[in-house]
Amino acid sequence: MTVASYNVHGFVGSDGVRDVGRAASVMLALNADVIALQEVAFPDATDDISELLAAMPGYEAFTAPISRRDGVRHGNVVLTRLPILTARRICLDFEEREPRTAVDLRLGTPGQPLRVVATHLGLRPGERRFQVKLILNQVAYDERSVTVLLGDFNEWFLAGRPLRWLHRRFGPSRYVRTWPAWLPVFALDRVWVHPPRALARYGAYRSRAARVASDHLPIVAELEV
Repeated sequence: MTVASYNVHGFVGSDGVRDVGRAASVMLALNADVIALQEVAFPDATDDISELLAAMPGYEAFTAPISRRDGVRHGNVVLTRLPILTARRICLDFEEREPRTAVDLRLGTPGQPLRVVATHLGLRPGERRFQVKLILNQVAYDERSVTVLLGDFNEWFLAGRPLRWLHRRFGPSRYVRTWPAWLPVFALDRVWVHPPRALARYGAYRSRAARVASDHLPIVAELEV
């Protein structure tokens, strides 16, 4: 089974052009069963992502948009080819900072239950510490499922507490550079799996199209569930 995470930057590429189809072609090349997206743009007050779904045949979606004070409306979306059994949004809002969410899905598989938690954390260290604690509290006692935690964690401090806490629960996460896409330096996008033995392979997708379609590279993990 393959899972992926991709910050699509509102579908605006490094050339400044908004192109949903271009980003979708990158996602289709991943051939992933589950794709967690961040910074998906919602054009109006609805959760409509029909343009994206039209470019991603075979996938259904769970959305978690937020509205910023400047009127921009964007957020997390999980695309999946697996049946969605349950889905919910987890509020990660911190003080007066930009609203943030995580999405928590249970997906139908022939074997062990699969739980996917996808998120996009804040820009300040204290904000990320608060948000990681909330997420860990939600998954701390789930030993029945294979739990995948993935997304854009905005964490570049390798010795920082958020990464240490996540490694303690899920095991180490490899440092895979994903940002900026055209010359990656920082490992902002990550995948963790519990139990760790379920994670088989893990790396960034570095095609020519992926270097242009967004300011992040997608990150892809293969699971043995």
